[in-house]
Amino acid sequence: MFGLGAGEIFLILAFALIFIGPKKLPELARSLGKGIREFQNAKDELIDQVKYADHDNENDKSAKNIAAPTPIDAKDAGDTEDHHHDISPESKSEKSDA
Repeated sequence: MFGLGAGEIFLILAFALIFIGPKKLPELARSLGKGIREFQNAKDELIDQVKYADHDNENDKSAKNIAAPTPIDAKDAGDTEDHHHDISPESKSEKSDA
């Protein structure tokens, strides 16, 4: 435990008992335990948030890669004519009615 032997720990506890007193020592140990527990809980929560955020970032990147269309040049497609303006007679009559 932190490189301390049993004799060293006993000596530290004896000094704590002498200087703090038998009535305050359990209270101090309880508050120290609560503080350490709260610190560990906060640390675990922070680690979970970082992992969750990292997981979300990976999902966003993969979704962007899937959703991003790749542009195709007309030269690459082998068709240089623009067929977007061809309107069938049916669609012309629908537009004139509107």
